[in-house]
Amino acid sequence: MQGFDRKFRDFPDYIIGITREIWEGRGIATLHDYYAPDIVVRSPSSVVVGNRGVIAATMATLSEFPDRTLLGEDVIWSGTPETGMLSSHRIMSHATHSGDGVYGAATGRKLRYRILADCHARNNAIDDEWLIRDQGAIVRQLGQDPKAYARDLITREGGPAACLRPCTPETDVAGPYSGTGNDDERGARYADILTRIMNADLAVIPKAYDRAVQSHYPGGTEDHGHFAVDRFWIGLRAAFPSADFAIHHVIGRDDPEMPPRAAIRWSLTGRHDGWGVFGAPTGAPVHVMGISHAEFGPWGLRREFTLYDETAIWKQILLATGDVEDATGPQT
Repeated sequence: MQGFDRKFRDFPDYIIGITREIWEGRGIATLHDYYAPDIVVRSPSSVVVGNRGVIAATMATLSEFPDRTLLGEDVIWSGTPETGMLSSHRIMSHATHSGDGVYGAATGRKLRYRILADCHARNNAIDDEWLIRDQGAIVRQLGQDPKAYARDLITREGGPAACLRPCTPETDVAGPYSGTGNDDERGARYADILTRIMNADLAVIPKAYDRAVQSHYPGGTEDHGHFAVDRFWIGLRAAFPSADFAIHHVIGRDDPEMPPRAAIRWSLTGRHDGWGVFGAPTGAPVHVMGISHAEFGPWGLRREFTLYDETAIWKQILLATGDVEDATGPQT
C-alpha cells in the first residue's frame, strides 16, 4: 500500500475503512484528506467537482438520516498503489428517515437500500468517483413513486430552467482516471454476457447463468432464477431499443476465500423510443449510468447485482417532454 496510511492492510480495507470512518465515525472533516480537493463525483442525478461539495452533501444526508450505516458487502478492484487503484464498492445501507431534506418531511421510516460506487485512489486520496444509489428503493420505501418524485424534485429545485441536470455525456466532467480495468477472464466473461444481452441475445441467460441465480436489481428487487434476470434486462433494453450500449470499465478477480467475480460500469445513451419499464415511448434523450457486479460458481453466474437510478432517468424524460410543473405552474 505504498503512498497510503499504514493502518490499512490492503485496498479493500482502505475503502471499507474510510467509508465507516467518514459516515459512522462522523469523520466528515477527513474528507479534506481522503478526497482530493478537485475530485469529480458523478452520480446519475448530477456531477459535483471538489471535496467541499462532497462534504456539504454528506452533512445534508446525515441530517436527514442520522443513524445511517454503510455495510461493505464487497470491493472488486484493479490497479496498483504506484499507478492508482480503482475500487468497485458494493454497499448495503440502513437508515431511518429522521430529518427533513431532499426526500421531503421526516417520516420516521426505516430504509434498506444498496449503493455501488467506483472510486479511483492514489496517495491515500480518492480523486475520481462514479456513484449510484438505489433511489428507486429509497423513494418507494418512503411511500413515493419514482416518476412523481422526479417531477416534484424538479419543482423543488426551482423548475426546469434552474434544476440540477442529470449526468450525461454533455454534463460530465473529465477526471484524472482514464483506465479501463484489468484483463482477468472473469471480467471479460461478464462483459461478453452483458453485451450479448444488450444485443438481444437473451438465449445467453439460460446458458451463462446458474438456474438458481440470485438477482438484485433497482427498486430493491430481489429474486431467483432465469426468468427474473430475463425480465429485468429485457424491460430495460426494450425501453431504449436504439440506444448505444457502452462498457466503460471491466474488473475481474479471483481472491482467496471469495468466489470468482466481476464488476462492470456501463451506459445506455439514446432515446426513450420503446415500451419497457419506463412506460410509453416519448422519444426523450436519455443517458443511463449503470454498474453491475457478478459472482460465478460451478454452474455459471450465481449472483448478480445491478443498479441504475430510476429517478434520474425519469427526470431526463420529464424535462425533455415538458411533463413538469414548477413554481409558475405546468410547463408545456
